[in-house]
Amino acid sequence: MENYRYTEADFASKAAAQKSLMRLLQPLKPFYSSGGAQLAIGATSAHYEDEAARMEAFARPLWGLAPFWAGGGSEPGFAALYRAGLAHGADPAHPEYWGKCHDFDQKFCEMAALSYAILLAPQTVWQPLSEPEKANLTEWLWEINRSECCACNWQWFAILTNLALKSVGRPYSRERMEAGLAMMEEYYEGGGWYRDGAGGEKDYYNPFVMVPYGLLYAMFMQDEEPERCARFRSRAREFAPDFLSWFAPDGSSIAYGRSMTYRFAQAAFFALCLLAGEEVLALPVLKGVLVRHLVWWLNHPILDNAGLLTIGYGYPNLQMSESYNGPGSPYWGLICFAFLALPDGHPFWAAPCAPLPSLPRLQHLPHANMLMQRDGAHTVALVPGRTELDDHSHTVEKYCKFAYSSRFGFSVARSPYTLAQAAPDSTLCFKIGRFYYVKDLTAPGYSIGPDGLRLCWSPLEGVRVTTRILPTPAGHIREHQVESEFDCEAYDCGFALPAAGPDTARAAQGPRAAARCQNGFCTVTALAGGGRGELLLPDPNTNLIVPKTVIPMAVYPIRRGSQALRTEVSYLEP
Repeated sequence: MENYRYTEADFASKAAAQKSLMRLLQPLKPFYSSGGAQLAIGATSAHYEDEAARMEAFARPLWGLAPFWAGGGSEPGFAALYRAGLAHGADPAHPEYWGKCHDFDQKFCEMAALSYAILLAPQTVWQPLSEPEKANLTEWLWEINRSECCACNWQWFAILTNLALKSVGRPYSRERMEAGLAMMEEYYEGGGWYRDGAGGEKDYYNPFVMVPYGLLYAMFMQDEEPERCARFRSRAREFAPDFLSWFAPDGSSIAYGRSMTYRFAQAAFFALCLLAGEEVLALPVLKGVLVRHLVWWLNHPILDNAGLLTIGYGYPNLQMSESYNGPGSPYWGLICFAFLALPDGHPFWAAPCAPLPSLPRLQHLPHANMLMQRDGAHTVALVPGRTELDDHSHTVEKYCKFAYSSRFGFSVARSPYTLAQAAPDSTLCFKIGRFYYVKDLTAPGYSIGPDGLRLCWSPLEGVRVTTRILPTPAGHIREHQVESEFDCEAYDCGFALPAAGPDTARAAQGPRAAARCQNGFCTVTALAGGGRGELLLPDPNTNLIVPKTVIPMAVYPIRRGSQALRTEVSYLEP
């Protein structure tokens, strides 16, 4: 596959942006089934049926194709493929029929993509269907009203599916829509932020789904429900300033939480704001955020040799994947191309890409439970961690570290048997016996504010830790009070930096360990507790952004009883 280098010029005009989308989608064409209703692009599996994974891969390109068609884009090959696929996939008599659904069926997620296409581009995906084909598709989409959806962001899939049926004059369930909308109100916590379900975290599902799908709803229900739609629009305006702080000047955003493989869906919120006509930022600023984000992502090695999006983050990596990531999952990221639906004369196309506005070096986001830090190029979130685990993989790595970075990402453990396999970046790790134990759950009652964080936690029975994180101009100081029933060793670790490539350097001497790469640095210094500086070379492919890393750390001897540790971690230019 040609190693194309993206620049802002690839999104400077509507035609250029359409071409960029097609560059991502054209490599899919050889892999569609003969009937067009399935897409087989990989041999890996997810927790759902392999047939559902092929339907998922068929559906998710619609997140990009729907706004492409809505904005006047023309590509006859894809239009014909999806006209055939929708007809055959919903036809019980066809060999490629998608089948009946069951409770919590993965296909409900994909109904959202189909519904998005029906809402935005009915002239391409709905109107060309024959009456029997429309009846079949209606009946198949109605499956979401016969079964249970997960009590989380999935409720939006049922809402949008019924909204799409309503938009084309088909039977729909008002009751199901209202039940889902009532659940969204239960999850709303203020400032534009939602919990993702009863125990859900404040993560990218806010800008992926919770906030932007409310804008989609408002676009089509404004006349019928002006008050509810006004609430959804108001929440988007409240959410935007907080969420903008997650982005760095180069277009990257903090790597935090689950579903990282959706990559440039991170900026989809801003694209949906454009679509809904919500001026949450000055137009040049908003365009700059979107364009730099897409350019940042598309210049990473996220495509395979056939030009297909891979499971992974900064490079192909199954190690960090979720159990619900099938081969086609990454194409949900195409929702970031929602701005392609804007008309030709929209001022977005002529606007320059302005830099990020001046943002505070330190900013508390009370509704997100984050303390944001930044310098001129790097954004970091200090977080207290989760108070309960869920059934998703690698929850500890996704949510429970001390800090998350736009530049260095985070690392995912392979096993607890060696320090290199544990890859404990940005956390405190204990070696007890044969195993390495990292910070996981935070006890309820933590505190977070502009001055820092205080949290209590226990990596295993017999070890209790109270941690204070105090922000500094160059990073933060960690103060740990450790109560241990064991003699052991503790590793207070900084970020994982690239260990290979130009301008990389690392050194450890006395209480200090430091690593530097082309675009940043991390220094860890033991200030109290008898620690020494060391460097860890973790197993390859443990980090989200680069495959080979080095982690600077302070190593402390721990004796039975009570012990105070104090570590300084620097990563910002003061």
